[in-house]
Amino acid sequence: MLSWFAKCKRDLPWRRTSDPYRIWISEIMLQQTRVAAAIPYYERFLAKFPTVEALARARTETVLGRWAGLGYYSRARNLHRAAKEIVTRHEGRFPAGHDDALALPGIGNYTAAAVLSIAYGQPLAVLDGNVARVIARLGAVRVDLRSPSVWQTLGSAAQDLLERRAPGDWNQAMMELGATICEPKSPRCEECPVAKWCQAHKLGIAGELPVARKKRATVKVTIAAVVLLNPQGDTLLVRQLDSDGDLFSRMWQFPAVEIVSDASAELAKYLRSKFNFEVNGNMIALANDRHAVTYRDIRLAPFLISVDRLPRVAESRTVSFSQLGKLPISNATRKIADAARARFQ
Repeated sequence: MLSWFAKCKRDLPWRRTSDPYRIWISEIMLQQTRVAAAIPYYERFLAKFPTVEALARARTETVLGRWAGLGYYSRARNLHRAAKEIVTRHEGRFPAGHDDALALPGIGNYTAAAVLSIAYGQPLAVLDGNVARVIARLGAVRVDLRSPSVWQTLGSAAQDLLERRAPGDWNQAMMELGATICEPKSPRCEECPVAKWCQAHKLGIAGELPVARKKRATVKVTIAAVVLLNPQGDTLLVRQLDSDGDLFSRMWQFPAVEIVSDASAELAKYLRSKFNFEVNGNMIALANDRHAVTYRDIRLAPFLISVDRLPRVAESRTVSFSQLGKLPISNATRKIADAARARFQ
């Protein structure tokens, strides 16, 4: 495995450093994000925050702005919070102790093991989807890998397999094997350095494992949103910490509400009750768009309303519509803004 990794590993920017800060940033970004997509964000993020002290000093909105487009913004908020703790409690260095690492915001067993093994040589095995798939095929495991008892068994197996003399390289080799050779749908067993030990390969069932997880049923949702625009080209953004928090990533957004049937009528009612704002018949429907968040299939139904004055409400801000691209906003909010922008063209 280690010989194969040394020869075949991808040249990735976080593999050119032993700095625990940079390794930590990469591991957080790679959660829920493909490697190719993460690389430019990683480089831009570190250009802005080259040290943990720089990240700790930054304003939250600045951090979110550099994260914008990666999604799952709780990762960025936890990074920011953890950076402050590292500076105040750990003298500006990612802690080398397992318990101290786990105590940081946003750090779980996988991230702690990854950073501590790669940066500090701690003998801790990682277990993520790629590693679990490799181990499951090696042992021809034919049950749901995500059940707690099975996941615990896989974690023990990963720890048993760990090469303690080179835990960081071993962990990266296991993840690399799962990502590039032992792929989910079409494993390239003929190229695998451990194929002769793989029970699934011997049985001819590598492509059938792991068994498919039962997915939660998709829920269809319609969100009506409104772009309020005054003669100066300003618009209103709000913070709505309610059921649509996941959709808009708890960031600045256009006023929006989940609706059942009549988008314009229900949105008008919402604006009246929440913002004391009367639509008065000047609501223009914009092009609908689709958005997906976890198990939800969301239809975005945006509207444009020209107003003489923007309403003043708590937890709101007035911004130039042309400057929206510079603000930390969610992808759903960007889609709504794009629909309004298309109307102007």
